[in-house]
Amino acid sequence: MTDERDDKIVIEGVDHGGHKFRPSDWAERIAAILASYDEDRRLRYSEDVSPCTIQGTRCLIVAKDLEQRNPDGYQFIMQFANDNSLNIQLDRRSEALDVPAERRA
Repeated sequence: MTDERDDKIVIEGVDHGGHKFRPSDWAERIAAILASYDEDRRLRYSEDVSPCTIQGTRCLIVAKDLEQRNPDGYQFIMQFANDNSLNIQLDRRSEALDVPAERRA
């Protein structure tokens, strides 16, 4: 059985030097690029790109197959991460900790 987290990438809000990335809402801003609004005008993050917090660090979870389905979106996100020297790794969480859209203020 394949774990669905093996199909996701985590971009941490920490650079290669260990410094916290600013602004603190960077993950929500990036996720909002591929988000949509529902009939109640609430922002709904894509299943492909969503912000979360892992051990107190803001992160962005990106589906690996976004590269095939939306190459421009994937390239933008990965270029952003590389330009800002953010840590990128496979998703190895034991449980999903995505931030629901309703928590955004």
